[in-house]
Amino acid sequence: MQVYPIGTPGKPWQATDKSAWKQAQEIKRSYKDQVLQRLAGVSSDFVRVEYGTLPYGELSEDNTDYPLVAFKSANWQNDKPAILISGGVHGYETSGVQGAIDFLLKHALDYQPDLNFVIAPCLSPWGYETINRWNPDAIDPNRSFYPDSPAPEARLFMQFIDSLNVDFLAHFDLHETTDSDDSEFRPALAAREGIEFSDWGIPDGFYTVANTLNPQLDFQKAIVASVENVTHIAPEDNKGQIIAADVVAKGIICYDKKALFLCGGVTDANYVTTTEVYPDSAKSSDEICKNAQVAAIIGGLDYLKAV
Repeated sequence: MQVYPIGTPGKPWQATDKSAWKQAQEIKRSYKDQVLQRLAGVSSDFVRVEYGTLPYGELSEDNTDYPLVAFKSANWQNDKPAILISGGVHGYETSGVQGAIDFLLKHALDYQPDLNFVIAPCLSPWGYETINRWNPDAIDPNRSFYPDSPAPEARLFMQFIDSLNVDFLAHFDLHETTDSDDSEFRPALAAREGIEFSDWGIPDGFYTVANTLNPQLDFQKAIVASVENVTHIAPEDNKGQIIAADVVAKGIICYDKKALFLCGGVTDANYVTTTEVYPDSAKSSDEICKNAQVAAIIGGLDYLKAV
């Protein structure tokens, strides 16, 4: 059994263990400089909405709470389809945040004649700053999208989406799968739950996660095809799987998003995808990963415009 430095092997974490984990976290980059400052350049064609604050001021670099920011098409037209784009549910997954911002800054206006947008680039700013999957209470926001969620990252976003009273056509939730999933985050999860860690096997390349109950495979395939122009697609393993899920088409697996309380299940959109970029490949870079996220959105949107 791999022994995680916090907790007692075989026993779920108690409050003291969670506190020790929180105390071990450090600020490693700036949400204000890398996210909010970039978002200051968003076109006036989008309305900035501050939909809440995360009450983690005592943990932040400047001792202030973290504002949660989204952007909504200013000229919203109810007869046009609505698209939701979310990033940074897991704050350490950098390209999801930066890819959402890049799309908003450089490409969203091209699609505004036909579509309404709601874009929330970084749901977990403390996770972004500390390069973490969890929030300070050792809760994974991306397993917490349910009523009365203990994760404010999920709860505030759900309240915001509900307040819009919008029937979304599609939801793009932007993620990464990293080597640190197997070296840090999943071992921490096993320690927290008091179970044995088993190596996941990190796929080398991009893949997308469809919704089990409504996979919309042609939509997913269009995303994969678009991304393939930017970076390589993850191969299946010798079991025909990626991250222990059956591959249903090249670079595509399925999860039941609502049953797992994932961000991808936050709406009833007909088209839902979770992108998974691989930043640790020898064939990749930060720029490639960011561009792959943008390509995923563009590939999906172009498909939706054509159907």
